[in-house]
Amino acid sequence: MNKAITDGWEIMPPPFGDGLGVWSSQNGTPGSDTYANIPTAAFVSADQDFGGCLELLKTEATQRLRYMGDTRIEPGVYLRVTARVKVLSGSLPSVRIAAWAGRANNQTVGGIPTAGPATQIPGYGEIVEVSAIIGSGNRSGVDLVWGAEPTFGHFGLDLTGATGSVVRIDDLVIEDVTSVFLRDMLGYVDVRDWGARGDGVTDDSAAFEAADQAAGGRTLFVSVGEYLLAQDVSIDSEIVFEGRVRMPTHRRLSLTKNFSLPAYIDAFGDEEEALRKALQALMNDADHESLDMAGRRVTLTGPLDVRAAVANRASYAQRRVLRNGQLQAAPGGNWGEVVVTRQASYSPSNATRLTGISNAGEIPVGALVEGAGVGREIYVRSVNPGAGDVVLSQPLSDATGTQTFTFRRFAYMLDFSGFDRLDVFQLEDIEFQCGIEASGVMLAPTGTIMVIRECTFNRPKNRGITSPGEGCQGMLVEHCQFLSHEGGELTQNRQSVAINVNANDVKVRDNRASQFRHFLVASGAQNIISGNHFFQGDAAENGIRSAGIVIALRACNTQISNNYIDNCFIEWTNEREPEPDFTGGFGFAGLSITDNVLLCSKVATSFSYIVVKPYGTGHFINGMTVTGNTFRASSGTIDRVERPDTSFAPLDFSRMKRVYFADNTFHNIEKASRNPLIVAHAQNTHADTWMVETGGELPFDAWATEVDGIVHTSRLRNAANVSEWWMPYVSTREGGQSNRVHLIYPGQVRGDANVTIRMD
Repeated sequence: MNKAITDGWEIMPPPFGDGLGVWSSQNGTPGSDTYANIPTAAFVSADQDFGGCLELLKTEATQRLRYMGDTRIEPGVYLRVTARVKVLSGSLPSVRIAAWAGRANNQTVGGIPTAGPATQIPGYGEIVEVSAIIGSGNRSGVDLVWGAEPTFGHFGLDLTGATGSVVRIDDLVIEDVTSVFLRDMLGYVDVRDWGARGDGVTDDSAAFEAADQAAGGRTLFVSVGEYLLAQDVSIDSEIVFEGRVRMPTHRRLSLTKNFSLPAYIDAFGDEEEALRKALQALMNDADHESLDMAGRRVTLTGPLDVRAAVANRASYAQRRVLRNGQLQAAPGGNWGEVVVTRQASYSPSNATRLTGISNAGEIPVGALVEGAGVGREIYVRSVNPGAGDVVLSQPLSDATGTQTFTFRRFAYMLDFSGFDRLDVFQLEDIEFQCGIEASGVMLAPTGTIMVIRECTFNRPKNRGITSPGEGCQGMLVEHCQFLSHEGGELTQNRQSVAINVNANDVKVRDNRASQFRHFLVASGAQNIISGNHFFQGDAAENGIRSAGIVIALRACNTQISNNYIDNCFIEWTNEREPEPDFTGGFGFAGLSITDNVLLCSKVATSFSYIVVKPYGTGHFINGMTVTGNTFRASSGTIDRVERPDTSFAPLDFSRMKRVYFADNTFHNIEKASRNPLIVAHAQNTHADTWMVETGGELPFDAWATEVDGIVHTSRLRNAANVSEWWMPYVSTREGGQSNRVHLIYPGQVRGDANVTIRMD
């Protein structure tokens, strides 16, 4: 690029032969003294070396020569001023290119260099050529770095040293050498041209933004150097980084035209810092709804605390997406588990709070709580150090009093727990390479519609996705894969959990999980769990199996459908109730288990796919549907597909309601449970009371509570083989286990009947 050619700039000064009235002995500004008509200066028309030239008698310690014409200059333009000089007699001075810089209002621009390097003239008659390059950018080879403020200059030279010498000066040459510095000025604007220093010390924020404003559709170029940006900087142009950027933690860099993780990696050099800064920009600007990692892998040396990266936001409620990349936990990084043990008191009247804790501030938010009466997956939601209180994600069960609790804080690759609230944040197509070093994702304590989709959680040390509060309200976990590192462990020795949730309306769909202790621990209601494949088997014969899904709420209103439930079971409990004995409410209500494939192998015969575990007395089922499922034991047999766990208390069979168990398929299952159960009874001896056995095939081997219908399938006949046309009445809850029905006739008869019996 050459401004004299492209824009018609007049940058070359006239020859001395045109007159000395435009050549100043001062700064060259209007009104300054010139060399016209003074006895110490003359034009020599026929010098043997220079042709026409200026001859001067040096009368001042610094003898100035400045062209008085306004030589235009602007950011991105670089001018080279060249002079040839020789001494005829007198002392031998030094010579240097020099200039005066001015603004558009003709005021002097101060604080910038105005003289180039000096060269000593070695002898009489020897020609010395000096030059200097003047421009806005701090580039290698630029002698006078003027920045973006000057708009024109008066250029020339200085003769320094003793007076009395006679010097001849050839015509000055000023030329545009911009092309020496820029690859392609038509396409790029270098931030150095607008005053950026790139020395790692000077704040280059203003220069970056000035260059961005001047780009006008061109690409911004950050040449080699380290640029300190001490203020928030927003770049609206495409930008290319050859140098690197450094910023304080709380300052933001917004790259609105090429907003992606690779651009931030180019800017900051360090991948981990780049991801922090990119997330900071994502959650502070309206220009982009997503951060594309562009398939890049970022190695994290410790948990990425998203709240610390976005320090100015305590809460956030606009849809934002992090997508398309891989996060890897660096081996030996800062992934240590924090364990704190404290004595605390618990009261059912304050169901989610522990009180009376000394040094409570040492307990980290998001820590897993362990102790007597603490159910599975209960976490510290918040801490009040002044009051000595801890707020829990869920109530405890039967834990009234004072005891010692352990608080165990795992390290998560992405940790959102520092936010007060986070809504509609999404993770899409991210692979979490946990490497048994770290856990995956910890949610904020409050928030709605978190979406985790198409992600892989590979070998998390402790947890895949953790909710320490209600930041999982309405959450969607879809098409993800959870791969445990505990595949070689016996089921009962595993400790890792793929997902836990506490709030309502969660959808867990079409995921795959391998060999965790639990796939999902859910405490909320109105959840939908469908299309997942989770398996938890091991190589042991007659092995123990753990729950794949834990429903820790009685009135759960949850649907579990179309899953492949492999070597694990569904466990339904009330382990979140401070006073676990039944005192009111719906009971165990609203669970629908439909159209699933359930498989087991190498298990004890006592294994069951559906387990209801009351933590107190008086509990019953009030609304449960189990239909369309395929139950199969692939090696050996099991007794039944459902059972109550009576570790704490039995179910109250006298109060069972609305249990529908039908249209299921059973393979290698001894008791094919149904409700209503149709029993084909054959009475081969004459009796007035027929005892109809249910054979343990009522769900949970519960009581035979009701009879919905009796159909005689052969004629009733008395001892004389004469037909009787009688209809019996019934007596239910007969036998030692109350699981028989008596059909009572007016007299003794025999025959056959189909009896429809219910346990609710």
